[in-house]
Amino acid sequence: MSDQQQNRVLPAILCLTDSCDRPETELFIGLRNAGFDVDVMCNPKGRNYQRLVDEGLVAQSMALKSRFDKEGTAAIRAQLARKHYDIIHAFNPRALACGLRASKGTNIRVVAYRGVIGNISFLNPESWITFLHPRVSKIVCVADAIKQHLTEDVRLLSMRVPPNKLQRIYKGHDLAWYQDSPTDLSQFGVPEGAFVVCCTGRDRPRKGFDVLVRAVDELPEDVEVHLLLVGDVINNEELKFQIAGTKHPERIHFTGYRQDAPGIAAASDVFVLPSTEREGLPRAVIEAMAYGVAPVVTRVGGMPELVENGVSGLVVPQKDASALSEAIAQLYRDRDLLDRMGKAAKERIATRFHTSQTVRETGELYQSLMGRD
Repeated sequence: MSDQQQNRVLPAILCLTDSCDRPETELFIGLRNAGFDVDVMCNPKGRNYQRLVDEGLVAQSMALKSRFDKEGTAAIRAQLARKHYDIIHAFNPRALACGLRASKGTNIRVVAYRGVIGNISFLNPESWITFLHPRVSKIVCVADAIKQHLTEDVRLLSMRVPPNKLQRIYKGHDLAWYQDSPTDLSQFGVPEGAFVVCCTGRDRPRKGFDVLVRAVDELPEDVEVHLLLVGDVINNEELKFQIAGTKHPERIHFTGYRQDAPGIAAASDVFVLPSTEREGLPRAVIEAMAYGVAPVVTRVGGMPELVENGVSGLVVPQKDASALSEAIAQLYRDRDLLDRMGKAAKERIATRFHTSQTVRETGELYQSLMGRD
């Protein structure tokens, strides 16, 4: 079959998103390069917006303010009137709700993306205008844990999410994206040659910063570790009070919000994400692994799928400061193990979570919705 014939039989896709990240951006470009007719409506303030414009993928700019954004819904509806599309792929709940409303009365298939566990319920009216809407053809789950949650936990009497609506597709990456030089950590008060544990995340109770601080405080005296907390957690006064009461508060450092968070992780020895609930496939962990930094994560959401316990990192129970402390101490004392796990982590991202796999599986999903192999 010629390229021209192939282009005619592949479905046309309208992707609705916000400030799309690098994996989303490269997915759209990869799908277009695979022959799909892909248009994107997204936020012009996004970091990757210009790249999409340069690739000729942006049909319209759009920054949805809510799930009931009238102006945004009208813009989607106008785009659907301007061009024929077979599928709408919505990458967040606002885009999904507005896309469903804009395509009312059409036979366009609607694909949703779900990246976290929780906040979907048959008792929640907003769930019915998004993921539980009967016109949603498929929900792409970024991890098997999310698919399992939707299958087993989202139920009410005889109502459940049909398993055939769910498909797990990992969000793909490429080692070539991660070429930043390691950040100089001395600017944060970290001594030269120190063993550094890095943790990046938003200031949310479920991120488990308090558990991590307890874990570091429980380390034996011969395990001299410096903890680097990256992000808006610098504004958490309760955590600062907790740190002040530890044995070595001078070994715990805040960076504030940083654009070079991946470079900070790259300059560290271990990356820890001590989340207590509701994780999908955390980008911060993937970025650290891509730089060859050994991860320690909790048994939450998709993180055990990302990190093979004992091979490409360590997986510990959530909310267990002692287990987390033991894992950090193990990597501190066994530098050969630390090195092997870092290399295995990098290899895992290069192979098991590569963007080409995401493009291929997403394309196959689109084809299946059109009844094609």
